[in-house]
Amino acid sequence: MTDEDLAAHLAEEAGRLLVAQRRGAILEGAALGQAGDQVANAFILAGLAEWRPGDAILSEESPDDRARLAASRVWIIDPLDGTREYSEGRDDWAVHVALAVDGAPKVGTVALPAQGVLFRSDRVERPVFGEGRPKMLVSRTRPPAEVAEIAALLGAELVPMGSAGAKAMAIVAGAADLYYHAGGQHEWDNCAPAAVALGAGLHASRLDGSPLRYNRPDTCIPDLVIGRPDLAAKVLSFCAQR
Repeated sequence: MTDEDLAAHLAEEAGRLLVAQRRGAILEGAALGQAGDQVANAFILAGLAEWRPGDAILSEESPDDRARLAASRVWIIDPLDGTREYSEGRDDWAVHVALAVDGAPKVGTVALPAQGVLFRSDRVERPVFGEGRPKMLVSRTRPPAEVAEIAALLGAELVPMGSAGAKAMAIVAGAADLYYHAGGQHEWDNCAPAAVALGAGLHASRLDGSPLRYNRPDTCIPDLVIGRPDLAAKVLSFCAQR
């Protein structure tokens, strides 16, 4: 099984487990989200242990084994991105399975199980964007203060949405144009989305224009922009002048 096929299999099957758990759950709220995190994480870790026992792993829901820092191949996992959205019955949550090689996001799968779609970095086409007013996606719970100014610069409509994976995949699907985030994330929040976006020919970088790099001692990634290259260039210019 190729790395790409494995990532897709793990994300898709973990997503099915999450959908089934939510449909038949007796839990609700935060307890449902925590249970979902645990179920999906256990499934993905078991699959990696069987199929890629020699690779390192960084998962949001597991203790950080610092031995990963000496590894070339590191699977970066968010078993349930958008736990709040999942527990609220929404559909803007995701499963992220990515493989970073020497720090670069080489393989990524983002499953949107409640929407019934799966995005793979090796089987994605450049999106076709509409000609109307651009849509700029931001966090539905903690949008950065400057987003209104950026939206005005771009002539864009601000659209709040959950899950970093759901936002990035809306752009890959051509349903939105730009994703801006400056509220702090971790590697598992954006490694798989970045891999898929880059595979689709989209821009994905830090707000200073530097590439997104993974398997760092500090897993925090404070900011990013993903989207149409022309709009991303304007955002990077705006950030450079602040």
